[in-house]
Amino acid sequence: MTFLRKGDMVKILVGKDRAKTGKVIFVKADSGKATVEGRNLAVRHERPKRAGQKGQKIQFPRPVAISNLMLICPHCKKPSRVGQHLDAEGRKSRICKNCGKQI
Repeated sequence: MTFLRKGDMVKILVGKDRAKTGKVIFVKADSGKATVEGRNLAVRHERPKRAGQKGQKIQFPRPVAISNLMLICPHCKKPSRVGQHLDAEGRKSRICKNCGKQI
């Protein structure tokens, strides 16, 4: 189980975008990776499709390992570790380890 979900704000801990924040747009739990909007951009060179058309560089975000991301708590606005809490009905919820509030 992963602690990140689509729409979460995260801080990147390593790499060329270290210490930058962004919004999670895709999480792939089985490979342990998440894609962050506008971060860890890769460039792909595309050839011209027709005569007279120019080739171009296309930038797109690459997945980042979930272990290299830290969730930013929406309540205290700080990067924090994530804990789990069981409520009365037995459902799991995420809690912030800094402020203790439910995420």
